[in-house]
Amino acid sequence: MSDFNSTPRSNRLHIGIFGRRNAGKSTLINAICGHQTAVVSDVAGTTTDPVYKSMEIHGLGPCVLIDTAGFDDEGKLGRLRMEKTKDAAAKTDVAILLFDADIPPDDELEQEKQWLAVLRKQKTPVLAVISKSDTVADTAPLEESIYRRCKLKPVPISAAHAGTQSQMRELLLRLLPEGMDRRSIAGHLVNPGDIVLLVMPQNIQAPEGRLILPQVQTIRDLLDHLTVVMSVTADRLDEALSALKKPPALIITDSQVFSLVYQKKPKESRLTSFSVLMSGVKGDVHAFIEGAQAVDKLRSGSRVLIAEACTHVPLQEDIGRVQIPRLLKKRCGEGISIDMVSGTDFPKDLTPYDLIIHCGGCMFNRRYMMNRLAAAQAAGVPMTNYGVLLAKLNGILDKIVY
Repeated sequence: MSDFNSTPRSNRLHIGIFGRRNAGKSTLINAICGHQTAVVSDVAGTTTDPVYKSMEIHGLGPCVLIDTAGFDDEGKLGRLRMEKTKDAAAKTDVAILLFDADIPPDDELEQEKQWLAVLRKQKTPVLAVISKSDTVADTAPLEESIYRRCKLKPVPISAAHAGTQSQMRELLLRLLPEGMDRRSIAGHLVNPGDIVLLVMPQNIQAPEGRLILPQVQTIRDLLDHLTVVMSVTADRLDEALSALKKPPALIITDSQVFSLVYQKKPKESRLTSFSVLMSGVKGDVHAFIEGAQAVDKLRSGSRVLIAEACTHVPLQEDIGRVQIPRLLKKRCGEGISIDMVSGTDFPKDLTPYDLIIHCGGCMFNRRYMMNRLAAAQAAGVPMTNYGVLLAKLNGILDKIVY
């Protein structure tokens, strides 16, 4: 195993490790990594905020190991840490639930059962592990207790054992969900040899000297599918189209210039946006398209939540903070109420909202985005995506591909 930093964290398999304080979570993560990533101490509660370790694990591919605070943490700070642990659970693709070998067999395991219920509700595969198995004479009574109370068959392990690393890898491989988050961004829309034109405005919102993550990921995906990729800024679109002997099979644009590109594109070329494509990779594009229809019902007094995955200093003409609110108020009236959240901030109570508009989610893994969508659906609130919404507001939602 070794670090492998070329794959964004959001595209990696997220493996969360959960258990009581001092159950051996940090020791286990260090054993899996093969070196000290997390601080290990006999003092309960050493791990506070979750520790995220990106690495390559043979057989599993690019992964993120998440070391969480003990779910029996106490006090005001303990409650805050639990919120962070819940957030980590929402991102977890595969969970390791740790049971300390010193737990008495007659323990009701109430806390473990509560967290197990959370993981099962979001359909997260769970591997039950009895840690520190080398410190007790017999783990059979605890194994029977765990199976009886949690309906899990635990595996005794000792992080001090030399074979723990390979043992955990084999156990996780068996648990890995089929088709785990290896979705293509645009492969379903192209054939080998197709010309694909990318329209990428390099304005104040573009990071200096580099491309934004969805653009980089899309270019790599298109190259993997043996297409001919051309890139152009919006102000050079006419020159790019004139230089081609035949129209591009597909045009992928920044959603902010959807209308402009639609007006100029050849009729033979199909059109989509980076954000629309991300909605299919990170979430459920069909649910987002359905959610966009809620715009037609918005009126003065309606309440909208705009959520961004990343946190950044607001820039001039920011798409989430300026452009989308301006378009919504132009369409629905100045009386519409718009709230903005970013990063991992997301209201627990979504019922006051009439619509949730989310960014493409390139900084989140699919599990996290789907959990947000599930929360919106449970609250009965429609949810859509930046690109899908902008296609709707520009009157071309039925004319794009996804």
